[in-house]
Amino acid sequence: MALTESTMMELHSAAPDFSLPATSGKTLSLADFSKYDALVVLFICNHCPYVIHIAPALAELACDYMEKNIGFVAINSNDTDAYPADSFELMKAEQALRGYPFPYLYDETQAVAKAYGAACTPDLYVFDGARKLAYRGQFDDTRPHRISSGNYDSGKAPANGDSLKIVLDQLLNGEQPPAKQYPSIGCNIKWRPGNEPS
Repeated sequence: MALTESTMMELHSAAPDFSLPATSGKTLSLADFSKYDALVVLFICNHCPYVIHIAPALAELACDYMEKNIGFVAINSNDTDAYPADSFELMKAEQALRGYPFPYLYDETQAVAKAYGAACTPDLYVFDGARKLAYRGQFDDTRPHRISSGNYDSGKAPANGDSLKIVLDQLLNGEQPPAKQYPSIGCNIKWRPGNEPS
């Protein structure tokens, strides 16, 4: 695992389109989320300890804010040949296990991750009603505690989603999130050989 920060796409950028298969069996695109007042796009995967760390709080937060007409969509762009724990079939099990109430999509070609400049899991993007980027960065300032190689503990500082909550509340109140934003940090996206971004 290479610890990696967000690349921080330029604020006010338009949301790149996508058309990807979901664990539900549907193919979803950006237009399928047009009814929402804002949209949270998350690059996650199944096995990353940084994603596992935020998973309970993420599921709860998404349930709360989807009721306020904020959309959520998660995308897995990892190389599943090299990392079979992130396979499409296991994405279905992961979504059920974590209680994610939002669609979970598979970016097999990794083209969508590249379009968003996604670098790590989790990597978060919040787009306003016009689908312009209002926020990119951390879910909150908690991190899992590394015990040893491959072993992490979230009990010392459980995730709470405070950074994302503040942004979503600001958008719901017609305010603009602050320009000073802090990058997310986590495992690097597992690029297919030769497919790494320049």
